[in-house]
Amino acid sequence: MSQAEQRKILLVEDDEITALILSRYLEKQGLAVEIETQGDTAVERIITTQPAAVVLDGNLPGKDGFDICREVRPFYNGPIIMLTVRTGETDHVLGLELGADDYLPKPVQPRVVLAHIMALLRRTDAAADQESSAHGGPDKLHFGQFRIDRSTRSVFLANEEIYFTTAEFDLLWLLASHAGSILSRDDIMTQMRGVGHDGLDRSIDMRISRLRKRLGDDTENPKRIKTVRAQGYLFSPTDWD
Repeated sequence: MSQAEQRKILLVEDDEITALILSRYLEKQGLAVEIETQGDTAVERIITTQPAAVVLDGNLPGKDGFDICREVRPFYNGPIIMLTVRTGETDHVLGLELGADDYLPKPVQPRVVLAHIMALLRRTDAAADQESSAHGGPDKLHFGQFRIDRSTRSVFLANEEIYFTTAEFDLLWLLASHAGSILSRDDIMTQMRGVGHDGLDRSIDMRISRLRKRLGDDTENPKRIKTVRAQGYLFSPTDWD
């Protein structure tokens, strides 16, 4: 698997059997895997080593995986996949709000973890390619007081910078670059993960809700990122004053 070659994955997992099974499988697929078993040392290791992706257990000795995700996000832009027995919707939402790019419930098959890692790495590579391409379309979009810059991955609203996770920025750029057009969940999933929407995954809906809150949109009656019933989402080119 050529896409996986030379990619270092940090697996933050305190269960020895889970860590061994998962790391061996990922290594057979060409990934280089390092294991961290302690939550209280994971933050520094992630920030210092800057792995291509992090697979992060939610429950760890020393520091909770959710706390780790929140603490590293300002200093680490790579994909974070949370892998946890905490399967409730509240925990799922919390993980995404704290900066996770994906959330997988335990138990999970190693091949599923691999598929999610590779989908996130492809998206990261595609974003990097777009930013380095001189002919990949405009790098800056401007709607009223809203500005988004793909080259610097920055967002400003009324001259105030708003910070987003990697996944949130990618989704916001996708919506803004199709302003005035409806994007279905299938469109969004295909663009961001390379796979269509299965009708059950709610991660896109959760991130849309997160974007609305960060952008000061009315969550009950949104005008900036609108829901078009039975069709998808529409980024409004107006309503940004």
